[in-house]
Amino acid sequence: MHLPPAARAVTAALCVFLTSLAPTMGGAQTAKPTPVAPTAAPAATPGVVPMVPAELEAFVDGVVRDAMVRDHVAGVTVSVVQNGQVVLKKGYGFDRLSPGRAVDPDRSLFRIASISKTFTWMLMMREVEAGRMRLDGDINLYLPQAVRVPDQGYDRQVRVSDIMTHRPGFEDRALGQLFEREPARVRPLLTYLRQERPRRVREPGTLPSYSNYGVALGGEAVAYLNGKTFQSLVESRITGPLGMSRTTFREPYPAKPGLPAPMPAWLSGDVSEGYMWTGGGFSPRGFEYASQVAPAGGASTTAADMARYMLMILGDGTLDGTTIYSPATAAGFRTPVRPYPGVAGWAHGFNETTLPGGYTGYGHGGDTLAFHSQMVTVPALDLGVFVSTNTDTGYRLAGVLPGMIVQRFYAPRSDLQAPGSDWLKANAGRFEGEYISTRRAHHGLEKLVDLINARSKVSVNRAGYLVMKGFDFQNVWAPTDEAGHFRELGGWRTLTFEMKEGRAVRYYSPGGAVAYNRGGLVFSQTLMFLVTLATLIAALATLAGVFQRDRRDFRQTTPQSRASLVQNIQSVLFLLAIGEFALWGMKAGDVTAIFYDWPGWLLLTGSAFALVASVLQLIVLVLLPFIWRGGRRVDSWTTGRKLRFCATAAIFTLFSLLLALWGGIYPWAA
Repeated sequence: MHLPPAARAVTAALCVFLTSLAPTMGGAQTAKPTPVAPTAAPAATPGVVPMVPAELEAFVDGVVRDAMVRDHVAGVTVSVVQNGQVVLKKGYGFDRLSPGRAVDPDRSLFRIASISKTFTWMLMMREVEAGRMRLDGDINLYLPQAVRVPDQGYDRQVRVSDIMTHRPGFEDRALGQLFEREPARVRPLLTYLRQERPRRVREPGTLPSYSNYGVALGGEAVAYLNGKTFQSLVESRITGPLGMSRTTFREPYPAKPGLPAPMPAWLSGDVSEGYMWTGGGFSPRGFEYASQVAPAGGASTTAADMARYMLMILGDGTLDGTTIYSPATAAGFRTPVRPYPGVAGWAHGFNETTLPGGYTGYGHGGDTLAFHSQMVTVPALDLGVFVSTNTDTGYRLAGVLPGMIVQRFYAPRSDLQAPGSDWLKANAGRFEGEYISTRRAHHGLEKLVDLINARSKVSVNRAGYLVMKGFDFQNVWAPTDEAGHFRELGGWRTLTFEMKEGRAVRYYSPGGAVAYNRGGLVFSQTLMFLVTLATLIAALATLAGVFQRDRRDFRQTTPQSRASLVQNIQSVLFLLAIGEFALWGMKAGDVTAIFYDWPGWLLLTGSAFALVASVLQLIVLVLLPFIWRGGRRVDSWTTGRKLRFCATAAIFTLFSLLLALWGGIYPWAA
């Protein structure tokens, strides 16, 4: 699964039927795998010069080893196929450090996260082929009553095709429930879907917003239609027939009623450890349990098995005489639906990828907290590339290796840099501003975190390039000849802005999974920062005034005395809230802490303090008229103190309103 923006700081995002049904194929994976050896030279696709295996291996060796040193990656596994044959299959580094064990492309199981979704799409398309499911059908037709999607006031129900194009209209929530650290917390898919139902926040079929929950609904639908667990369906319909004996959606937890049978012992011993680079060494993360959303990201596999999987995909659903899906479905997996002209689309759930040389790939990426993976098939080259890393710092290698291979062998890189644009400098205001992702929570404390992380700031530099900065990234883009379209400087990704009346209203991520809407004043990060700073200064000044006033300053009416007491209490509460939010933010660099310990006592108590302070502000507003009335002149505040009190009240009111709109004062909605 792709991690949500709050977790993309490692960045950017990631299941079972009825509890009474036991898995039917828990012991089906019993045969040891047969290694698939690379061939000497693949047969040529017409018009395409095949890669020479030795040259490919030398190139990949250099790229991978450089990345492992530069980015501190413990282990990498890679497989490349072309023209119906395995061209490269290799492991680098270690899948376990204590004791040390080298990555074996035939044995080492890596977590592939959202690449798991492609298995779900295949199962769903098999139902479409059989006539038991329709792409334009309401997803509720195929779900048990307990998890059907309510209309929530929207005109149209969520369709199967909306799920496959990541446009179901759901908010995105992940913290504290997408991954589990303790196996005892793993829930059946049906239970998870019922308990973690997101809100609908936009009409289905409109803007894209990558949805793990939506894919999990699709997995539950095929399980419900067949009366079997999702894991059993994958084994009986995909991995078993293809001989992918070391690919599994089962996880190494103790057997438990209501959950699918766990991963077989002979497989669990070969699961790679996931690591975090701490600056001085590798720290193991422990297994990241995702069975509760298995259709969206629960698979573990080897490079060898993924080679067979890619050969089947490039073979239009058939491998070695075994057919997984029809040629018509294969065509659908290469026919993208785009959210906007020029934007990468989704082909029945397969992500369209722009590659060097004008080539187009279809596949999927995947990220857990520790593992980062990419699978890309390029039909025009009859080429498939799979790469997976087992360290949180491996996302860069996983993201670029397929494109680098295509560039090296089929699209030599030009040394010429795309020029900047004088027009862009003169019209910078059309694009500059803050943009907020559609992939975020829309209520509660997760909304607060996402409004900080799930955004980017767009500007134009002096050289005439578009600069995009986010929580954990900065990219530079050169304009193309087409209005609103940009190409990554030094790369091959493209970026598209949607223009209205000559001004950008949103842009779409290069993969087409998310839209970023131009933010308004209320959700401006700059405004929030300035108001928070003003609140901090006002609170400190209010409390300092208590110790600096002389006897005459303490002359006051009863309403003034009460108003002063309330504002002093507010100042303490706001200071505590800001302090605890800041302390939580300091530890938020550890994504494990965000996911597993969400929301944590710092964020909860900080939100509670802010809530009480905001409620007290209502009392202050009621008392404001009375502080100006006063009593006799000698028994009332000075005009200066009244003005200072009102200024502080105005700042506190604005801060309270912003916190309410940003989700910061709802500790019960964590």
